[in-house]
Amino acid sequence: MLGTRDPRDWLASLPDSRICSLRWQSILRYAAITFIVSITLSGVFLFRRPEGFLRDSGSHYFEYFWNRTANHPIDQLISDAHTFHENLLKQRSFDLPTAAARYRERRGRHPPPGFDAWFKYATEHDAIIVESFFDRIYADTAPFWGTDPRTTAERASSWDHVVRVRNGVANGTGNTEGKVPWLQLWTSLVAEAAPWLPDVDMPINYMDESRLIVPWEDVTSLVEKEEASRSIKRTEEVVTKYSGLAKVDAIGDEAEPYHPKWLGGSYWNLTRVACAPDSPSRNVASIENFEDLPVFPSDWNPEYAYKGYVRNFTGAMDPCIQPHLRSMHGTFTEPLTMSTSQELIPLFGGCKLSVNNEILIPGAMYLTDDPLYSGGDSHGPPWRQKIDRVVWRGVASGGRNKKENWSHFQRHRLIEMLNGTTVAAMEENSSRAMTFEMPPVETYDFPKRREGTIGAWLDDFSDAGFVSLLCFPADSDCAYVRPYFSELQSVPMNEQYKYKFMPDVDGNSFSARFRGFLLSTSLPLKATIYAEWHDDRLVPWLHFAPMDNSFQDLYAILDYFTRDRKGDKSARFIAEEGRSWGTKVLRREDMLLYIWRLLLEFARVCDEKRDMLGYIDDLRLG
Repeated sequence: MLGTRDPRDWLASLPDSRICSLRWQSILRYAAITFIVSITLSGVFLFRRPEGFLRDSGSHYFEYFWNRTANHPIDQLISDAHTFHENLLKQRSFDLPTAAARYRERRGRHPPPGFDAWFKYATEHDAIIVESFFDRIYADTAPFWGTDPRTTAERASSWDHVVRVRNGVANGTGNTEGKVPWLQLWTSLVAEAAPWLPDVDMPINYMDESRLIVPWEDVTSLVEKEEASRSIKRTEEVVTKYSGLAKVDAIGDEAEPYHPKWLGGSYWNLTRVACAPDSPSRNVASIENFEDLPVFPSDWNPEYAYKGYVRNFTGAMDPCIQPHLRSMHGTFTEPLTMSTSQELIPLFGGCKLSVNNEILIPGAMYLTDDPLYSGGDSHGPPWRQKIDRVVWRGVASGGRNKKENWSHFQRHRLIEMLNGTTVAAMEENSSRAMTFEMPPVETYDFPKRREGTIGAWLDDFSDAGFVSLLCFPADSDCAYVRPYFSELQSVPMNEQYKYKFMPDVDGNSFSARFRGFLLSTSLPLKATIYAEWHDDRLVPWLHFAPMDNSFQDLYAILDYFTRDRKGDKSARFIAEEGRSWGTKVLRREDMLLYIWRLLLEFARVCDEKRDMLGYIDDLRLG
């Protein structure tokens, strides 16, 4: 039998024609295997992310991305966002010498002492380090290079609520009785980096609203001093150890908290003074009579938008180029609390306007496991299993809404715009609502808008409402808004994640739910005037869908994502990209790295030898 014969003898006994046939079968078999392997490897490399992860092809986005059917402005915005992000990731630093070199190139000075330990932690925890991700730190601390370092240190140390680092240990100081646990949460985060930090104090703002708004001329003068001080010192000149805070600590309990002059009045009038002299808002006074309904600008075509849709999210947040926001946002209507100074003092907080002067840190609400903000462990079902609707629940915050002014609040506008009955009546009567006007068809030309069927569509598509109207005064029984709003049952965040679309707008300040939305499997639609720590690492139209603060683009955005299969694929792609990216750059480790690096920089700003302080070990090794 064949099994008992030598294979070579068996092969020699075959006729030549049979051997030739076997050879061709082998060649074809190997060719088929090679083809399959090459196709597999091509797919792997084709969809590989620059940061080394495989792109999730679940949304089949690239089928759309490469086709030639792009005919909507949002198509172009998604394409541009994708390209921008791919180029951004080419700047990622994987080793300490590269990171230090990119620091010097971008900042004009040596990294701070302790930079090596910071970078070591980053690499050990798989952090994505792109130098521009930390631009906010340098914008926030730049004015303090123009102030006296000892004065800055003393004012930071003596504030009412401080996260204090001494000898590698972090402690929170200040009376927090009856207050939310923000001090404890921030202290806990700083404590993780404390063993590698110099002695430093982080005074925190315990109010929702920002408190510092220095006039433009004063801030510009301070920033110019910082720019003039930049220098890459010779290695033999560099001081590699912080001086410490012994002089500050020697004052001890004798130091009284420094409180500048706190101002009240119109927040808009304080804001516009912090705008550049040639900005559109600088010479526009605040609204005198908030009983008049908000007026939307005609022929609005800002540079930050592309054919009616936000392209530059930073620009869309800026009140200095949008004077109409003074009648469209609670911050400029009547803040819930107001205690504002035009003097620069060191103060850290979770959010601010582009013209405010607090130093940003990750919001304390992002550090809690409270499902009110995070939604808990559940982040929603896969896209195909989601409810094809928009959902929003929340309170009517944003400031003190009253009979005389409620029509100027952003959350009231959002809920009224998502009310099908209200919109249907506007379409039928060619009228306006209390909080908004219908978007111009010249800019947002789509079938539902032309045919006047947005209201009917919203009746089925929208599930949005307030769980509390928060009226003022409390004994008003909300009579002034009852004809327009009713209170609905709350919907837990993990239940909201079952819906595809989740708008997110400001409350009294920033919305603390944004990180939870980004980490969900739903698509966040974001509008805000408040900057946060993470802004430089998120790309609109790739990680979330941006909205104008007027919300005039709301219907057109939702129409784009729901009108056809391509729109649904785009929505799914952004939702999945946002979640995937968020799990890489919005982790607790990333927040720790941000605040760690910030405190290295702030400690240097407070050091009397700050111009000579730096990390240079990479240059010595080289």
